[in-house]
This record gives sequence, C-alpha cells and structure tokens, in this order.
Amino acid sequence: MMLQEKFNELLTKYTDDKSLINTLWSEIEKNYSGNRRHYHTLQHLDNLLAQLTDVKEEIQNWDTILFTLYYHDIIYNATKSDNEEKSANLAVKRLKEVAVSSAIIEKCKKQILATKSHLSSNDSDTNYFTDADLFVLGQSWETYTLYYKNVRKEYAVYPSFIYKPGRKKVLHHFLSMDRIFKTDIFYNKYEANAKSNLQRELKTL
Repeated sequence: MMLQEKFNELLTKYTDDKSLINTLWSEIEKNYSGNRRHYHTLQHLDNLLAQLTDVKEEIQNWDTILFTLYYHDIIYNATKSDNEEKSANLAVKRLKEVAVSSAIIEKCKKQILATKSHLSSNDSDTNYFTDADLFVLGQSWETYTLYYKNVRKEYAVYPSFIYKPGRKKVLHHFLSMDRIFKTDIFYNKYEANAKSNLQRELKTL
C-alpha cells in the first residue's frame, strides 16, 4: 500500500528501528480502520496524499506535511470535540519517539490543530494542508453526496433532531468564509463547486 510505503520511507529518515516503524504504522492503520469510521479512513489519507503530491513543489517542508497527514485524524470520536487536540498530542508523543526535531514537531502540532476550524494561516504549508483536507467539498455532487452520507454514519449515535442543527452550523461556518480554500491553486480548482455543494446539502437538511 502506497500509504504504508510512504510512511516507512519517511520514518526511515529519523530512525532505523524497523519494529518501532511497524508498530507506529499498525497504530495508524488500526485507528483509521475503526468500525465507526466511514469518512475519516485510510482512503481519506490516500486522497489527501494525492492532493498534496500534486502541489508538492509549493510545500516548504514536505516531511512535516506528511507527519501531519498521518496523524491529523488519528483520534476521532464523533461524540467528542477535542479530537484535534488529542491527535496533536499523540503526534507529539510519537514523533518524539523517533527523534524528530522539535521544530518539525511544533509545526506538525499546529497544522493538526488548524484542521479544527480551517481558518487562514500565515504559514502557507498549513493552508495547503487544510485546503487538501477539504478537497472533497469541491468534488462532483455524486462524490460530495457520498461524503456527507458517510459523515452522517459517523454521527449515527445522534438522532436527526440533534444532528441536523449541528450539521447546518458546520455548513454555515464554511459558507460564511470569504474563501473556503486559502491557496489560489485549490481556490481556483474547487471553490465554486464547494459553495454550490454546501448550499445543496443545506437544502436537504
């Protein structure tokens, strides 16, 4: 699997402990394959990797972006509001284990936390990451529909009368932004479609 190969390649730069690398990959694989996950899965990471690879020449620190990619949703519980914080904390812990520099760890932590609100950052790598994280919003209506239905499955614990107002709030959050996508590349590619999809989903609620 491409994701695992990339992960091994990345980690080998920082540690030659093969069993540690395997253990860390197994943890990622297990967490993203949880039976309550329908959107925040390994497929999501795979899509993100493809999106980011397309803009690789724009990224200042590729290693940091990759660490962020693997760890940004490693903790995901639909009933909790501190998933990003918990994911960031776990990332810090794991990156320390493989002796990654504190500068990379700090940046990775900030990038993971930025996925909580997807607001504009003064760090362009962070903007590329949060844009890639939202790329699904600008896909075809069919792909977008599958996405929001999978998100609904992740929140299956909530009845509609609780879920719908919460989802509306999320959609309004994105629609109220001047720009959903902060980088010109993603903006030009996906913005118009994303706004149309969000409006369309809003009408279904």
